[in-house]
Amino acid sequence: MELLRFTTAGSVDDGKSTLIGRLLYDSKSIFEDQIEAVKQSSERKGLQHVDLSLLTDGLRSEREQGITIDVAYRYFATPKRKFIIADTPGHIQYTRNMVTGASTANLALVLIDARHGVIEQTCRHSFIASLLKLPHIIVCVNKMDLVDYSEQVFNKVVEQYHEFASKLDIKDIRYIPISALDGDNVVNHSENMKWYKGASLLDTLETLHIGSDENHLDARFPVQTVIRPHADEYHDYRGYAGRIAGGIFRVGDNVTILPSGLTSKIKLINTFDGPVEEAFPPMSVSICLEDDIDVSRGDMIVKNNNQPQVSQDLDVLMCWMSAKGPRPGAKYYLKSTSREVMAIIKEVIYKIDINTMQRLDQDNDIRMNDMARVKMRTTRPLIFDEYRRNRITGSLILIDEATNETVAAGTIHS
Repeated sequence: MELLRFTTAGSVDDGKSTLIGRLLYDSKSIFEDQIEAVKQSSERKGLQHVDLSLLTDGLRSEREQGITIDVAYRYFATPKRKFIIADTPGHIQYTRNMVTGASTANLALVLIDARHGVIEQTCRHSFIASLLKLPHIIVCVNKMDLVDYSEQVFNKVVEQYHEFASKLDIKDIRYIPISALDGDNVVNHSENMKWYKGASLLDTLETLHIGSDENHLDARFPVQTVIRPHADEYHDYRGYAGRIAGGIFRVGDNVTILPSGLTSKIKLINTFDGPVEEAFPPMSVSICLEDDIDVSRGDMIVKNNNQPQVSQDLDVLMCWMSAKGPRPGAKYYLKSTSREVMAIIKEVIYKIDINTMQRLDQDNDIRMNDMARVKMRTTRPLIFDEYRRNRITGSLILIDEATNETVAAGTIHS
């Protein structure tokens, strides 16, 4: 079954956690004991309804304040598709958490309170989704029950968001009027909004075409490990295992191993279920080559006619995640695909004001949750594509060598 990853986005109290809870509840994806626990928690809080947001907001501080702080991942499936949900916080101080949740997503659910329309935090999260090149956005105009299910209010919000989104790089935007609290248009069509003729949220999630989101042109296979069984049956077996990051590999293809530049031909492609003739993203496979050459973790197998960039100088758009800013001249572990190198930040080109989408050319002081364009230098060559071309080979993280803390996540540009 196809897997769809999606993240929530929007302002505080727009109902992101409630929507995810309603989606899980109405699609019958939670157990009775979980529902009973949520009912008891809702009664203790003195609520007249079942607070479905408690299904994702599990931290004590989240339940006390009624907000989302950490990224909560939930898994569910329908007969048509499997889903991974990242419920992310709406507060500005948790921008890094929203970046984390959106970094692996195919789609963002942007929630807008129908009473308030498009506000600053809506724009902020949509801008981040655009920077991370999410191919699809579903705008859920929530709390329609509080505006008497008005079609005019919905159309006004759609017009506001469309005007703002025209400045962003987003391919596919869809609009759905919902009430997460009552379940209107979440799983089942609403009897209160018969003027809306489109699909419900779950129908849209199940039928959205995501097959073309993968890069099937540029063949990229980062090697994660070398498989050498010690059994007599596989005495001469040498396989290079990993997950395909782009393109299509077939038995008999001529390939190059980077960064060494050595060439060979694919002899065999194995999966957990046995050998196959071809493999493509996001399959995890083991590739055997006809020649015994030196290939190790961090190398990349590519086709001869289409190769990625190999360089020690990088242009990176980075979200800083640590409480302490970058130290001048400090070395960090840089991890991209399966390759790890040491790197330094040479220069801060500009910061981005995520409220106004303006460049701040004179401000080089990077703090937590800031987004900045920087130049980096690595100790060994990195193998990469532009992020807009391949989100896997074009992304990276920085790790503090002293504390092992992930201090930044970034996207590579030409």
